[in-house]
Amino acid sequence: MKMIRQGKVKDVYEVDAHSLEFVFSDKISVFDKIIPSLIPHKGETLCRTSAFWFQVARSNGIKTHFREFIPPNRMRVHKVHVIQPSKLTKKTTNYLVPLEVICRYYVAGSLWDRIKSGEIKPSKLGLKGPKEVKYGDKLPEPFVEVTTKLEEHDRLLTKAEAMKMAAISAAEYKAIVDSALQIDEKIAEEVEKRDLIHVDGKKEFAFDENRNLMVVDTFGTADEDRWWDWSEYSKGEFIELSKELVRQYYREKGYYSKLTDARKQDKPEPKIPALPAERIKQVSDLYVDMFERITGESYR
Repeated sequence: MKMIRQGKVKDVYEVDAHSLEFVFSDKISVFDKIIPSLIPHKGETLCRTSAFWFQVARSNGIKTHFREFIPPNRMRVHKVHVIQPSKLTKKTTNYLVPLEVICRYYVAGSLWDRIKSGEIKPSKLGLKGPKEVKYGDKLPEPFVEVTTKLEEHDRLLTKAEAMKMAAISAAEYKAIVDSALQIDEKIAEEVEKRDLIHVDGKKEFAFDENRNLMVVDTFGTADEDRWWDWSEYSKGEFIELSKELVRQYYREKGYYSKLTDARKQDKPEPKIPALPAERIKQVSDLYVDMFERITGESYR
């Protein structure tokens, strides 16, 4: 097989004219930076979790690019073309939609940062009245955002910008958002059985040869989505059960603020340091535990 792309966390190989093979590595990235540390078991747990959700989606009538899980950390999928937005038209077929769809159900992460800064008003989230917005609040309705996919750093888009960039109609845009929300309904139903809260997550999509929509890449894992423990949440505690644990480490160490300052000032970005051994073990244990809690399956 021919390697066609080496990604932040998985490598992509061309099997034939119609199929790709994803190889999930133990690499980890945050803030669009690859950390010079490997996380044991991460690749396998992400691959198996992704395969689980693709099968759930398929059983609920949602078209996906998934074809076959190859133990322990490989997956074969339908091949679509990655085409730069400037070359897309509303007649283009079999291509990756150059957007990421983020669905948020609780106040957390970057949404909380933007609420604190005043960038996002509570009314935009469907929150009414004088009640103060707090971290961890459940939103009255899903808050959906769309960002770029093929740019160096993710950038928020308006609906009009997203439609233009992806060469999609209003009906296709709605179908993409509706599909993401439908998948998340199934995710929330499934993980609730194991006392998990699905806080937020992102999805990617593509069109097949007949311009039928399908969900692609990976979703519902400890990498793409945010999870909280229900029993701790009921006590007012927000235990991060995702890659957010790693992001918090680099925030606490001051790296994130240095990185954002460099990006704002258009200066060279500082290299991200490796994780210490004890943190690597903690993160590895988290990925294994989350595979089991998300899917209900045993890792071994």
